[in-house]
Amino acid sequence: MASTLNLNCFFFPHDAISYNDFDLEKLKTLGDALFSKDAAIKFCEPFGEMVGHREMLDTVYAPLLEAIPDLERRDTIVMVGEDDKQLRWLGCCGYYTGRLAKPWLDIPATGDQIHMRFHEFYRFDGEKIVEVQAIWDLPEVMMQAKCWPFSPSLGTEWHVPGPSTQDGIHLFEEDNALTAQSHQLVLDMLNSLGNFAEGGVEAMNLDKYWHAKSNWYGPSGIGSGRGIQGFRNTHQEAFLNGMPNRVGDPANGHLFSENNYVGFTGWPGMSMTISGDGWLGIVPNDKPITMRSLDFWRNENGMIRENWVLIDLLHVYRQLGVDVFARVKQLTRNKYR
Repeated sequence: MASTLNLNCFFFPHDAISYNDFDLEKLKTLGDALFSKDAAIKFCEPFGEMVGHREMLDTVYAPLLEAIPDLERRDTIVMVGEDDKQLRWLGCCGYYTGRLAKPWLDIPATGDQIHMRFHEFYRFDGEKIVEVQAIWDLPEVMMQAKCWPFSPSLGTEWHVPGPSTQDGIHLFEEDNALTAQSHQLVLDMLNSLGNFAEGGVEAMNLDKYWHAKSNWYGPSGIGSGRGIQGFRNTHQEAFLNGMPNRVGDPANGHLFSENNYVGFTGWPGMSMTISGDGWLGIVPNDKPITMRSLDFWRNENGMIRENWVLIDLLHVYRQLGVDVFARVKQLTRNKYR
């Protein structure tokens, strides 16, 4: 087994919320044994911070289940590992789906099946979950409900797939050598990105780490890119140009690995000002902001082949003084539109 964690702990995010029997009261009872009573729950905008799993279920999941009664959860990656601080994490990647039968967070009902990506990280102390960090791709739902509040994405907007190898659910023995190799590959790549300030794009040596046919799966609002040039066109150029003074926060960063998969969470993982032009169409300004990002990588033959990235874009806009949900209301108040 890939982890010494109790199997029930392993399957709470993956199995108990899956399929067609999403029972809120059952989850509360199950969670009593899995979560510490004062677990720190950190969710994306607009949910914020909560204490304990019961508040999380009442605040986040109950309204979602009201809007999507046939809610299902489909995990595509489940992995466990320790970061360099010896903190143990369980990372889950996938999507929620079902028919959006009622409005949710001012997003209008569609009557059709929708999909919403999630990246969720659970930190364990012994057998108890003591922290949750989660980003849901709410803008993805806005797009499907035809109330898109942002500028057009530079990348491809689609239903982002799971691993092309279909091996993201790690319920088998851990290969320690492969785990170490994967961890070092992503760590070296991230460190190499820091060479941009002194040597530009060439100094980052992207082709040393990224497969020629790699896929970068960004959040709705940014989109996906194919290959190194696709990654640069979709995200990196605008990101670097728009925020040249960005500074990483190693204390908040947690990198962990299992076999050929690597996960990273930063809450927040970076601080900056949007002082340049080009990123998401946002006008340059001098407001300091932080950025939350939860990532997964799949490595193949010593190269990065796939990278799933979710950024809490709604939190970015809130820090800039933009109420995205008010804009959604404006877009949907005319019933004839």
